[in-house]
Amino acid sequence: MRLALLALLLAPAFASAANLSVCTEASPEGFDVVQYNSLTTTNASADVLMNRLVDFDAARGALVPSLAESWTVSADGLVYDFQLRDGVAFHHTDYFKPRRPLDADDVVFSFQRMLDPAHPWHKVAQSGFPHAQSMQLPGLVKAVEKVDARHVRFTLDHPDATFLPMLSMGFASIYSAEYADQLMKAGTPEKLNAQPIGTGPFIFKRFQKDAVVRYAANGEYFGGKPAVDNLVFAITPDASVRLQKLKRGECQIALSPKPIDVEAAAKSAELKVEQTPAFMTAFVGINSQHAPLDNPKVRQAINLAFDKPSYLQAVFAGSAIPAEGVYPPNTWSYAKDIPGYPRDLEKARALLAEAGLKEGFKTTIWTRPSGSLLNPNPSTGAQLLQSDLAQIGIKAEIRVIEWGELIRRAKTGEHDLLFMGWAGDNGDPDNFLTPQFSCASVKSGLNFARYCDEKLDGLISQGKTAADRARRSELYRQAQQIIHDQALWLPLAHPTASAITRKDVKGYAVSPFGRQDFSRVTF
Repeated sequence: MRLALLALLLAPAFASAANLSVCTEASPEGFDVVQYNSLTTTNASADVLMNRLVDFDAARGALVPSLAESWTVSADGLVYDFQLRDGVAFHHTDYFKPRRPLDADDVVFSFQRMLDPAHPWHKVAQSGFPHAQSMQLPGLVKAVEKVDARHVRFTLDHPDATFLPMLSMGFASIYSAEYADQLMKAGTPEKLNAQPIGTGPFIFKRFQKDAVVRYAANGEYFGGKPAVDNLVFAITPDASVRLQKLKRGECQIALSPKPIDVEAAAKSAELKVEQTPAFMTAFVGINSQHAPLDNPKVRQAINLAFDKPSYLQAVFAGSAIPAEGVYPPNTWSYAKDIPGYPRDLEKARALLAEAGLKEGFKTTIWTRPSGSLLNPNPSTGAQLLQSDLAQIGIKAEIRVIEWGELIRRAKTGEHDLLFMGWAGDNGDPDNFLTPQFSCASVKSGLNFARYCDEKLDGLISQGKTAADRARRSELYRQAQQIIHDQALWLPLAHPTASAITRKDVKGYAVSPFGRQDFSRVTF
């Protein structure tokens, strides 16, 4: 009787101290999300630690309030006024004790550091501001002003249909101006990247590279305290090991599983699979600044040489559909009248001969060591491409580079052929075009094709300023035609986003954009 009573008394305490362990595939590059562009970093920083003015609700396909409880837009589309929530608390940690709740000063600081080269925090970001730069935010936003403590006003240089959706992206997270001042006065601004502070559902505790990230639940979170007290990212590069940890109960959720593991988990009595079509495209970026890849005939030959059906079967095992262009087919401006490149080795060889490369040439293929949603089996994929290119005389050396290093070096344009992927953040087609094909994005490093063309750049810019969706779709169709004709990518696949969880996990859903929300998870 006493043992039974003791068990009843202990049960609530045990449940309230639950640790949610998530097996992830790679280390974040850092925690100052504005400096980085990888989804891994966004998941570890913006998704758990931060909030934006607005969020994009994937289920509803609509923007919803977050730190801003409401907003208005002027008739000319140039002035955006945001009313902030009252009493939103920044994280209390052993390295920062906020003296006030979130206010307009924090919003102004968060954007001015990205927009103003003279801002004292602008030069602190060693990696720059790739998203803000590629999205051409400095040229778009004329002013960010504090009207009063809870009222922020953005004034634009010109109307932009993508501005409001852009504010739901990870890089638009709101930081504490008070914490930034504390770090600057102490002469340690770099700690913003190592010891982050946000308003999100979890509070940063500790990071050990290639091992673990630890977080604690934010009891003051305006969205309600998470159901678990602690969140752990167990960094586990090998997908098979992630699955084994899940089976042993060492993790409750495993991200980026291999397709074969998804099949096995679906048959397990202990596990379940969460899935949704992903708003993503896996591709090989072709560096148009490197000879002979600067010749469109050579890039077209690479596309024609590739055996896409065999690649999809070997790497994705039926968990993806073939990509023929930039967009997933459910994108509202998807140009279905522009066909892909069917495999044609004879035509590929003829194009190389026309380019003066009848005997072929040497190049390199860059890929990551560990699998991800957009590249479940990097080694197999690279070997298949290498074999296909060899059939038209292209001798490609495979280089396997650690994820963080690969991203850093690719952004400086060192690569030739690069296995990569892109996830849109909010369903807007510009989420693909501006970051991946604008001239500004060559400078910021996100344009992995390294292609800057005045006509293409103009179409992308016009598409952002056009208010009418039909007009935007036509401009984006023309842009897709140029991207296809220039063969800037070797499009690979549009995957199904999957995660495997323990059977008792509830409140977790896979996002089509690859974002993560663990604030409502129970088990």
